Amino acid sequence: MLRPRLAALLLLVLFGAVLLEAQRQRFGRRPAAFMQEDDPQTEFAIARWYSDGWVNDGWSHDYPTAEEHILQILKEVSAIHTDRLSYKVVDLASDEIFKYPFSYVSHPGEVLPSDEEIENLREYVERGGFIMLDDFGGQGQGPWEMEAFRDILRRAFPDRDMYRLPEDHELLRLSYQIDDLNMEHPMSGAKSAFYGFNDSKGRLAMVICYANDVGDYWEFIDQPYYKLKPSAEALKLGVNIALYALTH
Repeated sequence: MLRPRLAALLLLVLFGAVLLEAQRQRFGRRPAAFMQEDDPQTEFAIARWYSDGWVNDGWSHDYPTAEEHILQILKEVSAIHTDRLSYKVVDLASDEIFKYPFSYVSHPGEVLPSDEEIENLREYVERGGFIMLDDFGGQGQGPWEMEAFRDILRRAFPDRDMYRLPEDHELLRLSYQIDDLNMEHPMSGAKSAFYGFNDSKGRLAMVICYANDVGDYWEFIDQPYYKLKPSAEALKLGVNIALYALTH
């Protein structure tokens, strides 16, 4: 009986942290047009990448509520120095991306990056930056969007490819135990696949959440849209990814 009770307590802590802070701060839901103008002054911040090459507004999906919710969770359940507003939209063509060791990219298969942006992507990874790529291929556009994303990787890193993230990877055990990666897209129910991508030294530099929308789980964690278990798994995965990026 102990394990189910602990699991239930964990869920209450995770959900309660978001709900309590939302009531305390009364942030509501910001529109995607909201831009954080000031640089975050915390140890951990999330850079949301933007590019003129995105064919639609997919770069901004779930922004900024997804960031605010996962950052509040990190603040509550870890020793990471962060804050609910520790995020910023950063242009991929700008040197500003190098100020942020952790970046989140939405709809990575729907961008046509310039040569300058490809060079920035390559340099960002080789400098030790970590990228979470999410929200693509889960609603009928899977094969072509995956191939478009792989074309971007080939341009930036012609010497390597992504690989299926093994279920015994350290990232899945770092803070919370994630027993398997058999997750589903929150809206379509498509079976998700998680990939890794390494830098030239063999270090994990990207987590690629294909046919999933982890950010959507984060965004609507305070709403009765999705089931409890996958929502909690998405939060735990986010915490683990952030801790891995900071410690590796």
